[in-house]
Parts: sequence; structure tokens; C-alpha cells
Amino acid sequence: MPLSDYVFTSESVSEGHPDKVCDRISDEVVDAYLRAYPYSRVACETLVTTNRVVIAGEVRGPEIITADHIRCIAREAIRHIGYTQPGFDWRTVQIDVLLHEQSADIALGVDAREDKDEGAGDQGIMFGYACDETPALMPAPIWYAHRILQSLSRARHSGELPQLGPDAKSQVSLRYVDGRPVEATCVVVSTQHRADVCQAQVREIVREHVRRVLPEGWMPSENDFYVNPTGRFVIGGPEGDAGLTGRKIIVDTYGGAAPHGGGAFSGKDPTKVDRSAAYAARYLAKNVVAAGLARKCLIQLAYAIGVSKPLSIYVDLMDTGEVDPKRLARFFHEIDLSPRAIRERLGLNRPIYARTAAYGHFGRDPEPDGGFSWERTDLVDELRRRFA
Repeated sequence: MPLSDYVFTSESVSEGHPDKVCDRISDEVVDAYLRAYPYSRVACETLVTTNRVVIAGEVRGPEIITADHIRCIAREAIRHIGYTQPGFDWRTVQIDVLLHEQSADIALGVDAREDKDEGAGDQGIMFGYACDETPALMPAPIWYAHRILQSLSRARHSGELPQLGPDAKSQVSLRYVDGRPVEATCVVVSTQHRADVCQAQVREIVREHVRRVLPEGWMPSENDFYVNPTGRFVIGGPEGDAGLTGRKIIVDTYGGAAPHGGGAFSGKDPTKVDRSAAYAARYLAKNVVAAGLARKCLIQLAYAIGVSKPLSIYVDLMDTGEVDPKRLARFFHEIDLSPRAIRERLGLNRPIYARTAAYGHFGRDPEPDGGFSWERTDLVDELRRRFA
């Protein structure tokens, strides 16, 4: 029997967290290449530390994207995030670009030929998940953790909260009764701030944003509401801690409420199934829940490098389904889930990735230019016809 009464916790980090600075820069590089040529290949990793950015990886794309162009892209990303502190300033930070041509051996497996469709860019397993706990069909703890930081970020960028810095973290613990979230038992928020702002001021600033985000009556007790538990958070971002692309994969997905395949998303073009197939799995799972076929849906896809079709499709409705998950799996086998078909169905060969780098790749609204296309629910009618 599944556990029905429990407390579950998820965390989020802001766009100024060192790892998220890296994710943003890596995805800005992906967008730059796709903007210049939609079928560019990019596998970009970024490292940040005090006054230093290192961008490395493999690319195949137009020569107009030069090292100087990438330095400008990275500097602009850092400026937009808001770093002007002595140990990490967008105007003076040193940026090293160490990108090189994609391996010919990898390209051989991925490229389409007369005798084969385009293959997956690597082997691996990818998971998609959806549940009916929130309007976005996302697990509630990660949903609220993201929204708290997004609220603080909007206020900082608007000028309402100039006393806050870019680096921040949140953590939300929710109590579940009969499998449904009913209250927040604990909320933790750590946010960078100016040296002239005291702990009590930061606490009251954060309290208002937490109260806005949580449902009425969910605010935890004072003893279970933690703001900057160390008492001071002035030195933040890459000045205080090094960052790397792809170190916040649970923040990027479902907050630990569902498995993650292990591959990061940021810095990768959509031939990399770590990214595109994880988006496809979320798309399928969300449509299952939106169609009312289950309250929860977990989907796993598996691929081999150079092979176009998924090796396996696994569906688990977690004892909440109205249909046989094996029938759903057979239906998904009828859908073309090759990397090429996923990209075409979801329109992934577009510069839509920098916006995914913070506050989660899932649970966001589909955008007019194709951003977050994997959040569409345009399979609902077909699913209902097949399985209602």
C-alpha cells in the first residue's frame, strides 16, 4: 500500500545561485547557436567561481558564433541576473571560452543517413511525471518552493527590494493526509542581502512573500519558519561558492517526488535525449493526468546512442489510474518518440532554453514563441477517446 500520511520536502534555488548562473550561461549558448542555425549541436558546460567564468564543451554550428560573441552572451546573462559585487561583477569578470568541434564519432551516430533516421545523442533513461496536486499538475512542495523565490526575484528586479541580492534558496515541507497536501510544516528561505540590512528586516521581507504564495492557513509556526538560519548572507553567488552546470537536476524537475534519469538538461541541444526525451516524458505524463486517466503518472523512456526509437516505455499510475498502464504504454509505442519526432512535435529547434535555467523546466505555462511547449495538453482529447 502506498504511504498516505507523511511530510515531504522539496527545495528550489534562485537564478543567482552559482549552479544556476552556470545553467543560464550554458543555455544562452544553446540559444545563440539555435538562433543562428536551428540544427546546431551544442553540449556546453560552465564553471563559475570568484571573478571567473569558464565555458567548455563541444559544438557544431555556424562560425559567426565566435568566442567573443559567447563572452558577450555570458556577460549579459550575468548582468541580467544582477551581479555587480566585488567578487563577481558582470563588467569585470574574466571569461574563458574553451569550446571545440563536436566529436565526429558522436555525430556519426546522431546524423540521419539514407539507411537510418537521426539517432539519440547518447544512451540513458529519462523520466516524466505529473500529479493533480497543483494547477500546473506538479508536486506541491517544489511548486511552492519555486514560487516563493520567483516572487522575491520579481520584487528584486522591479526595484521593490533593492536590499536583496541575486543568490537565494528555499525549502518547503508539506504534510500530506490521505495522499493530499494539507499544510506547510516548515519553510526555509535563505536570501542574499546588503550588509546594512539586519536579520529581522530580511525575515519580514521574506515572510510577506511566503504568505502570498502559500494557500491561506498554510503558513507554518514561527519556530518552523527559518530565514537565513546562519544569521547573515551578504557574500553570495560565485564569490561565495563555485558553480557548475547541471548540479541542480532535482530542482529542475520534480523536487524528488519522482525519479530523475541522471542527465542534466542545461547546455544541451535537443538531439540530446537527456533534454528532449525528458520533455517528451513530461508531456505524455501531464496529458494523462489532464485527461483524468490518473491522479499521478510516471513515465520512463530509455534510449541507446545512435538508435532513433526508444528501447522501452514504462508507465506507472501509482495506484491512482482509471485505465491499465500497459494499455497506455502500448499507445505511447504508437507515437513516434524518436529524437527528430520529439523535436518536431514540440518545436524544440528554437532559442527557448535560457528561460528554463531557473525555477524548473516543468510546471510553467506554454509560451507563444514555443517556450515550454512540453507543458501543452493537446493530447487530452485523443487520450479520452482512446481510454474514456
